[in-house]
Amino acid sequence: MVGTGWLEGWRLTFAGEDAIGWEGSVSTIVESPGDRVFVALYDIHPWDAAQLDEIEGVTAGTYRKLTVRISTLDGDVTAWVYVFDGYEGGLPTAWYLSEIANAAEKAGAPDDYVAALRARPTGTATA
Repeated sequence: MVGTGWLEGWRLTFAGEDAIGWEGSVSTIVESPGDRVFVALYDIHPWDAAQLDEIEGVTAGTYRKLTVRISTLDGDVTAWVYVFDGYEGGLPTAWYLSEIANAAEKAGAPDDYVAALRARPTGTATA
């Protein structure tokens, strides 16, 4: 991790519960004036970025890769994010949401932000 910051004008949400076909919805972001998402910034080698594109479904059209502006304590930087290419909706599993909240906490997100993540509703995986 090379830093943290805020993606202004976007909010964290979940989508793809039926499209991806696993236990629950996956994380994504949507534009939302007045909201913001805490982000951790990483320096990714181009080879690794290509591998991530494949794993995250960019080449299959599941996610789009967008370049966005992140506000950091050192000023604005550009970074890329993955955005689900479909409709918002559905709930993440409790485990998945916990992983997101734990990662945000470890990266230094404010306590109230982490608490709000942990308070979000979750779904139960179906067999």
